[in-house]
Amino acid sequence: MVHAAGRAPDFGDFDLDAAGVEIEKGSLKLNEFLQSVSNPLVYAAGDAARSGPPLTPVSSHDAKIVAANLLQGNHQKPNYAGVPSVAFTIPPIAAVGFTEAQAREKGIKVRIQTEQAPTWFTAHQQAESVYGYKVLIDDATDLIVGAHLVGPHVDEVINVLALAIRHGLTTNDLKTTMFAYPTGASDIGSMLQSLLVNFVNKTAV
Repeated sequence: MVHAAGRAPDFGDFDLDAAGVEIEKGSLKLNEFLQSVSNPLVYAAGDAARSGPPLTPVSSHDAKIVAANLLQGNHQKPNYAGVPSVAFTIPPIAAVGFTEAQAREKGIKVRIQTEQAPTWFTAHQQAESVYGYKVLIDDATDLIVGAHLVGPHVDEVINVLALAIRHGLTTNDLKTTMFAYPTGASDIGSMLQSLLVNFVNKTAV
C-alpha cells in the first residue's frame, strides 16, 4: 500500500486574509521572484510556494532565492532545470528532465537511446534482474533533455545526468569523461554510445 497524498502547507495560524496574501491551489500566489503578488512584503519557499517540483532540494534552493531577494531586492529567480527525482524502491527508479511526450510537446526533436540491460556488470554484481534506461537527446544540439532509469545505483547516476542538463553538457562531454570503474556512473558512456556515434556521423556529413 502506498500513500502519496502529498503534504499541504499549514497556514492556519497566519491569518493570510488579514495580510492580503492571495492563495492559489493551496499555496501562496507568487511572482517570478517568489514574492507574493498581493503583498510585496511576503515571500515564500518550499511547501508554501510550490513553484517548483515538491522536493527537499527545491525547498532549499528556493530559500536561498528568497533570502537573496529579501536582502538585496528582487534580482534572483529560481532555476528548476535538471532537478532529479528518485523513488527509493527496490530497485530504485530515477528521472530528470523531460519525458518523451513533454519534449515533443515543446517541439524538441529528440534522439532516444533505451535498453533493458540486466546482463551489464552493474546489475550482475547486485544479482538484480531489473536494469534499464531511456535517455532523450536534443537532435540539434546533442544536449541531454531527459533521462529515466531503473536499477541498482541509478539514485546516484541520475545526479550526473542532472548535472549535464543543468550545465549544458553534451553526450560527447559525458562519453569522453573517465568515470571510476566499476561504478554505476561508468555505465553512462555505454548508455550514450550509439547516440554519440550517430551524432558524430551526422555532423561529419
